[in-house]
Amino acid sequence: MDLKLAGRRVLITGASQGIGEAAAHAFAAEGCRIELAARSGDKLTAIRDRIVAETGVEVGIHAMDLGSDAQMHALADAVGDVDVLVNNAGNIPSGPIDAVDDAAWRKGFDLKVFGYVSLTRIYYARMQKRGTGVIINDIGNSGENWDANYIAGSTGNAALMAFTRALGGVSMDYGVRVLGVNPGPVETERMVRLMKRRAVDLFGDEGRWRELFDRYPSARPATVEEVADLMVFLASPRAGYVSGTIVTVDGGIAARGSIIKEGGLKTVVSA
Repeated sequence: MDLKLAGRRVLITGASQGIGEAAAHAFAAEGCRIELAARSGDKLTAIRDRIVAETGVEVGIHAMDLGSDAQMHALADAVGDVDVLVNNAGNIPSGPIDAVDDAAWRKGFDLKVFGYVSLTRIYYARMQKRGTGVIINDIGNSGENWDANYIAGSTGNAALMAFTRALGGVSMDYGVRVLGVNPGPVETERMVRLMKRRAVDLFGDEGRWRELFDRYPSARPATVEEVADLMVFLASPRAGYVSGTIVTVDGGIAARGSIIKEGGLKTVVSA
């Protein structure tokens, strides 16, 4: 299927690993010109070199900490206009309310919640003027499948879900689509850290984190490619009437109300 994305310009934040890196490869495979932003310049350089060697598309890299509004404006100024924005940078800490202090809440929200809002505000205004564009927010299913052991993430993701739906509900009046993706457990380095924390909460032993996979649908997490491929489709004209909605990628976990298997434990780990 031709997704009609060749030549489109795509900005992806948090692009140095995990879903962001997979999205970079997926958009490049469709012939998109891509701009990648993250803190690690070395990782971005390596990803750029691989993508250029494999696809020959243009790849710009921007090594910066995106944890402030000023940095988001600096990124937007450096990149210029894009056809697609993928908000993906974020790392809200895991843990129950007594384990996550105020500083950790604020740091996590500055990067993910306020970071998404800030960059969306900049690019939404630009896209409105042009009458076209797509904004995809990579959120996380804990925003709909609330988890007291990931309370900061559940709170932040729920806010981003509301933000995405509210803006996406009116954005098509200006030719812009705003939508979200809610991954559940995805096999990334960050997931391993969260799983180890959850294993401590449940078993008192972080070394038992792999046992949590037994309770997941099909006994596995999603792959980063499964999430990235969905993003690419949603960004394409093939999904041209999709806005103000959020697509969940969690094997049905949220639909089960956080009980992963019959008689199982509440052990959801999400973005």
